[in-house]
Amino acid sequence: MVNWANFLSQLFNGLVQGALLALISSGLTIIYGTLGVLNLAHGAMFMLGGYAGWVAYTYTGSFVVAAIVGTLFVMIVGVVMERGIIRYFYNRPAEDQILVTFGLGIVFVEAIRFLFGSQSESVPPPPGLVGITNLGFMIYPTYRLALFGIVVVALLVLYLVLYRTRIGMIVRAGIEDSTMVDLLGINVQRIFMLVFGIGAAAAGFAGIVNAPVVSIAPDVGEPILVQTFVVVVIGGVGSFPGAVIGGLVAGEIISITSMFNPGYAYVMLFVAMTLVLMLRPYGLLGTAGRE
Repeated sequence: MVNWANFLSQLFNGLVQGALLALISSGLTIIYGTLGVLNLAHGAMFMLGGYAGWVAYTYTGSFVVAAIVGTLFVMIVGVVMERGIIRYFYNRPAEDQILVTFGLGIVFVEAIRFLFGSQSESVPPPPGLVGITNLGFMIYPTYRLALFGIVVVALLVLYLVLYRTRIGMIVRAGIEDSTMVDLLGINVQRIFMLVFGIGAAAAGFAGIVNAPVVSIAPDVGEPILVQTFVVVVIGGVGSFPGAVIGGLVAGEIISITSMFNPGYAYVMLFVAMTLVLMLRPYGLLGTAGRE
């Protein structure tokens, strides 16, 4: 017999988790779609955002300051990564890109472990968002409701940047054909740096706003990395709307499956990815030109 109250709660959990995955995956998909780099350090960016925000919160006691600091710190890390290392691997084989980003991810994780230890840390939600909210048909944690709204706003901001600004137009053109953008006299290297910074910042922001829900630890980014890659594949590489839809689909699959058997959550996620690839080889909203 299905407990409908629990089922509705899990649906909401899936919606919140899916929105968070959509935000992280949108950063990953614009990096891969524009630069052609498979960034295996993206999960570490999520983790770094959480820790940077936690340190800021420890000193200021402000969640808003923590979110800003966490986001900006990871954006700077992303820019430094792109300028100092990643730019030299654009024309290298994919295997080299995978190895270097995987290695960077390990370096970040071990650096955090060295500085703060392996013990998990948490950031409390803002005072006004503590406790539970009665929605009439169910009771749900207040901060999780707020988290959904926060992530939706962040996705809207990212959407406006990508689709309503000149920079966004150039980025999307670069996703389609970076050579053409270069021929038009646009500084592609500067755009690449900006894209990597924005993509990293999206993961970093997600890391700090998720900290009140899931405690941060050095290895917190590992499962996130796996999930975001699946989301990108389901939605379609290089597609921002695809990342959003893929994230929501993945979130619901993980949440609903966990209600019956948590051990099969990843299994069902990969089954869904396989089915999508069988029916839509380039993902739900991907196109043949994006590889």
